[in-house]
Amino acid sequence: MLEIKDLYVGYGKIVAVQGLTISVPSGSIVALLGPNGAGKTTSVRAIFGLLASSSGSIEFRGTRINGLSTDRVIKKGMGLVPQGRELFPGLSVLDNLLLGAYTVSDKQQILGALDRVFHYFPRLSERRKQAAGSLSGGEQQMLALGRALMASPTMLVLDEPSIGLGPMVIQAVFEIIARIAREQNVSILMAEQNARQALRIAHYAYVIEVGRQVAQGTPEKLMEDDAIRSAYLGTEAAPVST
Repeated sequence: MLEIKDLYVGYGKIVAVQGLTISVPSGSIVALLGPNGAGKTTSVRAIFGLLASSSGSIEFRGTRINGLSTDRVIKKGMGLVPQGRELFPGLSVLDNLLLGAYTVSDKQQILGALDRVFHYFPRLSERRKQAAGSLSGGEQQMLALGRALMASPTMLVLDEPSIGLGPMVIQAVFEIIARIAREQNVSILMAEQNARQALRIAHYAYVIEVGRQVAQGTPEKLMEDDAIRSAYLGTEAAPVST
C-alpha cells in the first residue's frame, strides 16, 4: 500500500530524517515509533507533500507521490489525522466532518461516509451541532479520526493519536483504530511516541531516533529486545494482541 525507500527530509541545512525505509502492506497497521523529535512528524509531513524530500521515494499503491500537493495525495486515497488534531474549534462537529469530504463530489458517498463515522463514534452524532472547541480531548481526537474517514480513504496516517489524552481514553481510541482497520480494510501508518499502546494493535513497527532507523520487527520481536523495552516500555512488557 505504502512504500518509502531511503527518504531524506530536512529543514534548510538540518537533515531531520535520514534514510527512512518502511513498508505498509494492504490491510495492516504499522507503527513508526520514536521519542519526541525523532523525525516522526517530519516523515508524515513529507508523505503528504507538506515538506519536500531531498532524496528517496514515496510510493502509494505503486505510484510515486513525491512532490504531489496535499489535496492530490488525499484524492489518491490517503487520509491524515495530524498531530494536535487541527480542528476548526468555532465550527460544529458536523461542519468539521463535512470539511473532511472536500475532495468528494458525490453527495451519496458523503452521506454514507457520515453514517460510518457516526457508527464508529456515536458520541459525535450526539454532539453534531456542538462546537468542536467545546469537546473533550478524547472527543476531539475522535472528530479528527472521523474527519479523515469522510473521504473514504484506503489508508490512514495518524500522527501521535495519543497526545494529550489520559490512559483510559488512549486505550479506547486505539481500540477504535484497530476496529476501523479490521472492519473497513483500511491500512494504517501510525507515528506514535506511546510504544506500549501502539504495539498492542500494530502488526509491525519501525523505531527511529534522531531521524535514523534503529530497529524494526513484529511487536513480539521488539518486546524481546532489551534495549527497546528499556527505552520505550519500561521493565514490564505489555501484552500484545494477536
